Amino acid sequence: MTSRYKKPMELYVHIPFCARKCFYCDFLSFRAPEPVHEAYSAQLIREIEAQGAFCREYQVTSIFIGGGTPSVMEPCLIADIMRALKYHFDVATDAEITIEVNPGTLLHNKLHIYREAGINRLSIGLQSTDNQELRDLGRIHTFEEFLKSYQCARMVGFPDINVDLMSSIPGQTLESFKNTLKKVTMLKPEHISAYSLIIEEGTPFWDRYGQGKAATVSFPPLPDEDTENRIYHLTRTFLGEQGYGRYEISNYAKPGHECRHNIGYWTEVPYLGLGLGASSYLGGCRFSNTGDMDMYLGLDFAGTPEESLEQLHGPLQELSREARMEEFMFLGLRLTKGVSEIDFVAMFGIKLETVFGPVIDHLISNGLMEKNGVRLSLTEWGMDVSNYVLGEFLLP
Repeated sequence: MTSRYKKPMELYVHIPFCARKCFYCDFLSFRAPEPVHEAYSAQLIREIEAQGAFCREYQVTSIFIGGGTPSVMEPCLIADIMRALKYHFDVATDAEITIEVNPGTLLHNKLHIYREAGINRLSIGLQSTDNQELRDLGRIHTFEEFLKSYQCARMVGFPDINVDLMSSIPGQTLESFKNTLKKVTMLKPEHISAYSLIIEEGTPFWDRYGQGKAATVSFPPLPDEDTENRIYHLTRTFLGEQGYGRYEISNYAKPGHECRHNIGYWTEVPYLGLGLGASSYLGGCRFSNTGDMDMYLGLDFAGTPEESLEQLHGPLQELSREARMEEFMFLGLRLTKGVSEIDFVAMFGIKLETVFGPVIDHLISNGLMEKNGVRLSLTEWGMDVSNYVLGEFLLP
C-alpha cells in the first residue's frame, strides 16, 4: 500500500534494444551486441542511483520496463536493474511492475528470473494471430511461438498478462481480425490493448504507404476506411461480450485488471523516465533524456551526479496553468470514466465550467459528451471521434 506520507510516482525504464526493427516502428530502438547491452545496463543502474537520491519524497506505485524489446537482454541484466530500482527508490509493496516482451525473444528461464526479480505483469506484443500478417508487419515471431510464451508465463505464475493487438494492418480483413480476437480471448488474458496502425514518417511503412501512396504488387494493401470502422466497432462489441471492459480508448480489461501504470499517465500521476530517450513529468515540468547513446554512456553519474543529470535531461519545460488544464482534459477524457469536476477544482482552484463551459455545453448538445453527477465523459460516439473532441479543449 502506498505511504500516506509520500507522494505517488511512477517509473518508466527504457530498454532501447530489439532483435529487428518492425516495419511500422518509430520508437527509439535498435539492434546492438551483448557488450553494449551490458554497458547500457551498468550505466542505467548508475542513473537509477543518481535519480533515486533526488526522489526521497516519492513512493513508486508502478514500474514499466519498455522498449524496444526488453526481453532481448539477458534476464540477469533485468534482475540487476530491478534490484537497483528497489534499493534506490521506495517501491510500494503492492506496486504493479510490468515488462514488455516479444514472443520471439522469450525463453522459459527468462520468465522465471523475471518473477523472482519481482515483476508481476507481462505485456506481450502479439499484434495478430495470422502469421502472414505478422510477416507483413516485420515481426520476428509466429503465433505458435506466442502460444508457447503465453503458456510458459502461466506456468511460472504470472497473475497479470496483457496482449497487444494491432488493427488496420496490411492485408487485414474484418474476418481475419475477428479470428485474432477469438483466438486471443480463448486464452483469457487479463488485459488486451487494441491499437490501430499509424503510419509514421521515417519508417519502411511510410515509404510504402505514407501520404496516401497506393500499395504496389510487392506489398498488401491497407484496409479501406469502411473495413477500419467495422474492425473498430467489432473490437468494442466482441471484447465486451467476452467480459473485457473498455476503460480507455484503446484498452480493455477484466474487472480489477486495468493497467495502473497507464491510468497514472492519464490521471497526471508524476512519472520519471530512466534510460535512453525516456520522458518524465515531475514537479510540474516535462523533460526527456538524451537519445544519443554515446553521450548517455559517457555521463559520470558516480562522480558528478547533479551535473550529469542536468546534461541528461536538457532543458526543462515548465507547464503553464492553462497547459495543465488542457492536459487534464486531453488525458482524463481518454478514460471511459472521464474527468471529475471535484478533481479539477482541487487541482486548479476554479470550476470546470468557468474554463470550459461553452465547449462542454456544445459537445453535450451534439451527443459527444455526457454528464453523470460530478463526472464528465465521452459518449461512444465521442470516443469514435476522440481526436476531434479532445482538440476542442485547446485554450486560446
